[in-house]
Amino acid sequence: MQHLLEPASWNHLQSWLAERGQPAFRAAQIRKWAFERRGESFEAMSDLPKALRSELANEFALWTTTVARHSKSSDGTEKLLLELADGGRIECVLLRDGERRSICISTQVGCAMGCVFCASGLDGVERNLTTGEIVEQMLRLQRLLPDEERLSHIVVMGMGEPLANLDNLLPALDEASADDGLAISHRRITISTVGLPKPLHRLCDENTRYNLAVSLHAPNDELRTQIVPTNKSTGLVDILAAADRYFDLSGRRLTFEYVLLAGLNDQPQHAHQLVDLLAGRTALLNVIPYNPVADLPYATPSANAVNRFRDILIAGGINVRFRQRKGDDINAACGQLRRSTPAALQISQLTAGRDD
Repeated sequence: MQHLLEPASWNHLQSWLAERGQPAFRAAQIRKWAFERRGESFEAMSDLPKALRSELANEFALWTTTVARHSKSSDGTEKLLLELADGGRIECVLLRDGERRSICISTQVGCAMGCVFCASGLDGVERNLTTGEIVEQMLRLQRLLPDEERLSHIVVMGMGEPLANLDNLLPALDEASADDGLAISHRRITISTVGLPKPLHRLCDENTRYNLAVSLHAPNDELRTQIVPTNKSTGLVDILAAADRYFDLSGRRLTFEYVLLAGLNDQPQHAHQLVDLLAGRTALLNVIPYNPVADLPYATPSANAVNRFRDILIAGGINVRFRQRKGDDINAACGQLRRSTPAALQISQLTAGRDD
């Protein structure tokens, strides 16, 4: 049985329908049910012949995940823990902010980047998600909205390193931005990365038009390698050069992410170094006071430390925003996602980014 949300399955569907003498418009009807009308099953596709619905159910799978847990926050954030067909688990988040309906999606089961403060990589990486599994997160989160609401923004900031799975991510984002998909503008889709220069240059070469967020977390290589181990083989110079090239070619605003860890990267000298590092760049610095993760030794900076850090950045002319926490009462705040098991659901948490 083929997963309908995989690109190859959509291609197969058209020939499959033609072989059965179905008119060409049937494929468009089915696609509309999947992406716009939020069909739960083939049986719910009421404008298709009943016999065809039964045949479709035998040939294609609309869903390959199951919802293992659905959590709701008092601030309107909702989180889904999804179990994949092979037993792997991922999380994804719906955020409500005014009229915005943003989703944060995962690209891998686990993460191999090893950022020391983040729960996502505690168990390592198991595998890449397929294109269909990435799209399915979008559609399951969309189904949490009332019929009169639609998704407005996507941030690829969940479990995993997006640039390590571009082969499956980019086709999924094509579906999200397609007029007969979710019809979300490229400028409302953000890819977040720790900064892998080679895949960043691939984004440039393929002329992608998505917003880019690069996680810095430190203003110098020595400290960054301590916090983000992959920096040892990349380095800030190459990362920033690739990010600058992406900005030059795409015209999309750059965002740099910086998780503020008490006593580690939140000191005045770090703020001054950040000012020097980002000087002259048309970019937003998104500062995220650390959200605690069970079993990790890091702490959230004090209000005084946060304010001091902010004041130095603003005085240095940096366009800075301090991220508002969303969903922390259901462990859905930034940097807290963990590949969940039934015995550890209470510490299962997900990155939830906010970008224009």
